Amino acid sequence: MTLKTKTIYLILAVIFIFSGCSKKPKQVQKSGNPVFEGWYADPEGMVFGDEFWIYPTFSDDFEKQVFFDAFSSKDLITWEKHSRILDTTIITWARQAMWAPSVVEKDGKYYFFFGANDVQRKGSVYWDENNPINHTGGIGIAVADSPGGPFKDYLGKPLIDDFYNDAQPIDQFVYKDSDNQYYMFYGGWGKCNLVKLNDDFTGFIPWEDVTVFKDVTPENYVEGPVLFQRNGKYYFMWSEGGWTNGTYKVAYGIADKITGPFHRIGTILESDENVATGAGHNSVINIPGTDRWLMVYHRRPIPNEDRDHRVTCIDKLEFNDDGTIKPVIMTFEGVSLEL
Repeated sequence: MTLKTKTIYLILAVIFIFSGCSKKPKQVQKSGNPVFEGWYADPEGMVFGDEFWIYPTFSDDFEKQVFFDAFSSKDLITWEKHSRILDTTIITWARQAMWAPSVVEKDGKYYFFFGANDVQRKGSVYWDENNPINHTGGIGIAVADSPGGPFKDYLGKPLIDDFYNDAQPIDQFVYKDSDNQYYMFYGGWGKCNLVKLNDDFTGFIPWEDVTVFKDVTPENYVEGPVLFQRNGKYYFMWSEGGWTNGTYKVAYGIADKITGPFHRIGTILESDENVATGAGHNSVINIPGTDRWLMVYHRRPIPNEDRDHRVTCIDKLEFNDDGTIKPVIMTFEGVSLEL
């Protein structure tokens, strides 16, 4: 090999090495926020099999909230819309204000808990004697063989249709504990109840003191309860402030038992004037097989043009070394399975 040839090979080798070093890091695609188009709020995030599911409220005037859509994804990036998986043609006692789904799997069936009609109590400021739609209603259940339906009415009537401990029967969150007992947190108007569901979800199991509705309302609670377990602790979250404005936010507490007490630790999600306002009514997803957690929530884009202009977003939920939760940073980039 001549000196000239050696020189050429050396130059080519140097070019190859430096061209490799100059390659840009792999760009990880993220979900973006909002994760799908449309006005949707109160999102319930779940994992069923190898798919992520989000069940939100269709965010519009109460009288237009007569159906539910759902969204599924295998990668958190691309979401498939499942239109009208449940509506008032199926739930005939529901007339309006179909809100805040909570969906669980049990024995191969998928149970869809929801609120309907924005039921009121006679004598309240929202009671209208001439408009009987919200004189009845409450928390209902639908059932299906798959997470995307088709769903049918399970009870033919509300599971809870009255006020107990002054809690409006809305915003239910159903949770399967490690002992396979299913619990339901629910409540609006600043009150939160906890009940034990019976085996076929047709009623409740009384507590040791023979009461059925246990008041577990934490400090500043308004609505939107959600619970999960991590490292043997129960984390309870709820929304505070007014859902129609920028005071809406999420706070949390931690306890050793599902019944609490859950003492308020702090705020972890709130308005950011550079991103969005009215952030709240969340749920939580744990990416299976990891200690990675996601906050699924709604927020109002800026400028906020309408009370019901709310969108569904996902951002990272992270913990401090002592187990407390770091404030959630709202982003436009969203999340991915790789980060």
